[in-house]
Amino acid sequence: MQPTAHVLAKIYNRLRISLLRSTPRIEIGKGVYLSRTAKLQTKSDGKHFGGKITIDNGVAISDGVIIATYGGTVTIGSRAYVGPYCVLYGHGGLTIGSNTMIGAHTVIVPANHSFDRTDVPINLQPIRKRGITIAEDVWIGANCCILDGVRIGKGAVIGAGAVVTKDVDAYSIAFGVPAFAVRNRSNAAVARSFSTREGCVTSGS
Repeated sequence: MQPTAHVLAKIYNRLRISLLRSTPRIEIGKGVYLSRTAKLQTKSDGKHFGGKITIDNGVAISDGVIIATYGGTVTIGSRAYVGPYCVLYGHGGLTIGSNTMIGAHTVIVPANHSFDRTDVPINLQPIRKRGITIAEDVWIGANCCILDGVRIGKGAVIGAGAVVTKDVDAYSIAFGVPAFAVRNRSNAAVARSFSTREGCVTSGS
């Protein structure tokens, strides 16, 4: 019974992806896994925002993930992994590099409300859209929040629960609220001395 269920799940995944490939502004590569509870949206909150979603070959998108353009673009590179219940928005543009892993419940939003004025409700003030770029081979732990305007360099590691408000250099290991770099993986001796306890890193997979 179990092998039959597995085969049916694979067939369902292929059929669903085939249908999504025929949807305007959604491009999906080969060998992509998309959980049946994951959602790809160019329409959200009863409104059509436009934008585009591009998912490269071999990407795995787990249970409950929401990818919504909100008028911008979301591009996910080959063999990336998006863990359960992540929220990825497009607004000012979101790019995720190949082989990057994103832990469960992480939220990435390339937009932010202005709140300079006190005589106007925050939800009526302009939205800033600077975009977010995450390079290849990045590991983002569970329950992270990546804020607008951030650039995360190649090979960086972001500890679980971090709130990333500023750029993170390539191969840096960063954690905390707000996140700050404590190590750099490009130095082999330093990388060996880094403990999991300090970084509290988990992929959430």
